[in-house]
Amino acid sequence: MSLKQLIENCKINDTKAQGELYKLFSSKLFAICLKYSRNYAEAEDNLQDAFLTIFDKIEQYKSKGSFEGWIKRITVNTVLQRYRNEKVFDIINENTAENVELDVEEDTVSIDYLLKIIQELPDRYRLVFNLYVLDGYSHKDIAEMLEINIGTSKSNLARARLILKQTIEDYKTTQRSQTL
Repeated sequence: MSLKQLIENCKINDTKAQGELYKLFSSKLFAICLKYSRNYAEAEDNLQDAFLTIFDKIEQYKSKGSFEGWIKRITVNTVLQRYRNEKVFDIINENTAENVELDVEEDTVSIDYLLKIIQELPDRYRLVFNLYVLDGYSHKDIAEMLEINIGTSKSNLARARLILKQTIEDYKTTQRSQTL
């Protein structure tokens, strides 16, 4: 069955088609959920919520633009809505230097370790870091998506980079002392 037919069948609440669509896109969307979630279990919950929203709103998809892009946006927005509801951005008034450089030498830090420490960032820092660095959104877009101001987005990004930089430096120091 073609993707177009699968989408049309989902629009009439065909559960078999919904299952097929889930199988087709769940791993890609789970990767997005994992990137924005605090842990694996929360990512699973976010994936389920995202698919509920996708199936609820699939009638709104008018075959204009990429379907995959459309469901990815819904997934990101579903996860971000959880954090907006938890008000993780309420108590922020930080002044942090904007241009913290984060140099990662590939031979020193594994990608798994890097993803782990990104996931351990406080919510407001992790979300802004992922949106800006990994997904390429502008501070203006991030501010709109998270319902914060642009300055808060910039401050949270700088703070995330600072935390990551310190964590990586501590890790390198530990690694060096273990090899001596």
